[in-house]
Amino acid sequence: MTLIPADLPLAGKRALVTGASGALGQAIARRLARDGATVLLHAHARADAVAALADEIRAAGGQAEIHVFDLTDAAASAAAAAAMLVAGPVQIIVNNAGVHDDAVFPGMRAAQWHKVIDVSLHGFFHITQPLLLPMLRTRWGRIVNLSSVAALMGNRGQVNYAAAKGAINSATKALSLEVASRGVTVNAVAPGIIASPMADAAFDAETIKTMVPVKRAGTPEEVADLVGFLVGPQAAYISGQVIAINGGMC
Repeated sequence: MTLIPADLPLAGKRALVTGASGALGQAIARRLARDGATVLLHAHARADAVAALADEIRAAGGQAEIHVFDLTDAAASAAAAAAMLVAGPVQIIVNNAGVHDDAVFPGMRAAQWHKVIDVSLHGFFHITQPLLLPMLRTRWGRIVNLSSVAALMGNRGQVNYAAAKGAINSATKALSLEVASRGVTVNAVAPGIIASPMADAAFDAETIKTMVPVKRAGTPEEVADLVGFLVGPQAAYISGQVIAINGGMC
């Protein structure tokens, strides 16, 4: 068994990262593992990606578990949460999983609306709710929900995505009030254009320079660094906040 140095900020903590198969989820997981957490890597369709990530983290001296399940399935999520809790409370939850299914609103199909809402919003409930009470009993916890600039500014063709992430922002603020007295903080991080295969396909360099005041896309590692700070001991007095990381877009 790999021993994590006790002086690392997240040593002894267990941290769930949902949607850990994507570029942003992977960067967050690497950061939390580097800080000493045992990372619980969630995926649904891309189990091979989180298996490779777990191998990478372990090879670097960290600790990782793999949990493959569908966040939109309440029963599957409850079973996954129960399996996670066998080894002890999960004190850090990063709700990163989300999907796009873009269309202008008059042409949006009901399936597109429900798909996006189900993953981002219902998925947040399905996994966070069963993990919360064990976290509260430890009197220390961190929940970070990944939102989006689309929830703050709006975006054409993303009414479903903006609605889901806007609801996450409101849930963040309400939940933070419920758990503050137990040493648990709840915050949301709202990225703008972050370099990834999806963003690269949607925006060319010149478009990004026009849209983003700092004239570039952000990196997954920059978002991961913000998440890493929010789940660490230095952020104990930050809760109920929606923090934008978007190069000055709003």
